[in-house]
Amino acid sequence: MNLPVQTTFRNIGHSTAVVERVVEEAAKLNKYFDRITFCHVILEAPHKDHRHGDPFHVHITLGVPGKDLVVAHEPAWRAAVEGGKHAHLQKHQELEVEHKDLYVAIRDSFLAMRRQLQDYVHCLRQEVKTHQPAEVPGE
Repeated sequence: MNLPVQTTFRNIGHSTAVVERVVEEAAKLNKYFDRITFCHVILEAPHKDHRHGDPFHVHITLGVPGKDLVVAHEPAWRAAVEGGKHAHLQKHQELEVEHKDLYVAIRDSFLAMRRQLQDYVHCLRQEVKTHQPAEVPGE
């Protein structure tokens, strides 16, 4: 099945090569779950006034039955890590790093999405770990 991918550029010029890379990365997600309904990717560079090393941000929304999975830049998480309060974060809650290369930002965002999708599939298939009760000696 061909995954419908919509790519939006914000503060960046449109590039066919970038769109092709996004479509390639999105197609890889189909091997983990073949019932994806849509994929919307927003590629963004901050306004000229806010640039510091030309960081890029990638926002991915992936439609699956029953919910939407999202990978996005969350500046509040960076502040939590800098404050030493990052222990409560889970693996699918990625800390956004300022990417100076758009292709690296795309790759890292799709890796985070893949992990979320794998977690979703495990829960859907009820493949979550269960612990067997410990046997009591002498019984």
